[in-house]
Amino acid sequence: MTCMTLLSFDRRCSEIVAQTQLLRGAIEGADLTRPVPTCPGWNVGQLLRHLGGTHRWAEEMVRTRATGALPDQHFRDLSPYAEEDAAEVAPWLVEGAELLAETLREAGPDAELWTPVPDFGQVAGGRADFYARRFTHETALHRADAVLALGAEYTLDQEVALDGIDEWMALGSLPMHFEVHPWMRELLGPGRTLHFHATDTAPEVAAEWVVDLTGDAIIWRRAHEKAAVAVRGPLTDLLLIIYKRRPARSAGVEILGDEKLLDFWLERVSFG
Repeated sequence: MTCMTLLSFDRRCSEIVAQTQLLRGAIEGADLTRPVPTCPGWNVGQLLRHLGGTHRWAEEMVRTRATGALPDQHFRDLSPYAEEDAAEVAPWLVEGAELLAETLREAGPDAELWTPVPDFGQVAGGRADFYARRFTHETALHRADAVLALGAEYTLDQEVALDGIDEWMALGSLPMHFEVHPWMRELLGPGRTLHFHATDTAPEVAAEWVVDLTGDAIIWRRAHEKAAVAVRGPLTDLLLIIYKRRPARSAGVEILGDEKLLDFWLERVSFG
């Protein structure tokens, strides 16, 4: 698997803060009681409390070199945060992102600690770099949740979007899924391949991904190949589609081939 677009550890630390700052700007003066369609049961204020809570959880994980998962109920039960004020939440949110980035930098990418997934391929399991990458994209995607819920346009830096799809592909193809989610084995079968092609990037960016389900494992690669189904659209839209933040059948997105395979894959593949 090609690693040509992976963000550096330092860039990931910076992006955690940068994405949070962008989110802060998006919620200024906003009604945080608006529901978040992509996170059913949450409103925008609850989403922000969840994100800030995960930042602080990850910061403690890295700072203490945790050997197991720390309690996370404080960002799972969001019922106390139904009536949040942007003026109060925004600085708290940025503070948590800055704390996480600072702790990650102090630890360095190879600091050993517990992670929810093993070291495999592009997934830096057991190391601080896992949290730097994961929370870059956790933050970017939850920014999308909030921005879209508030009716605004969502944009994302090209390099961040590329790394986001690479990370999703790597996490979504971990062999452990077959143990945790046995039903994912039903995805495998002859002729089952998917191709995602970003239409708004230069050829040298190589923004194309193939998911190969024809063997005994889920395999992905950056490649331009024919597949049973192809999805063509802007890079950020592809990211939102695979994260189930946007319907595959959206304006500006073209699906060619076996649409039922695409639907089946989107239904079955997940992580977290």
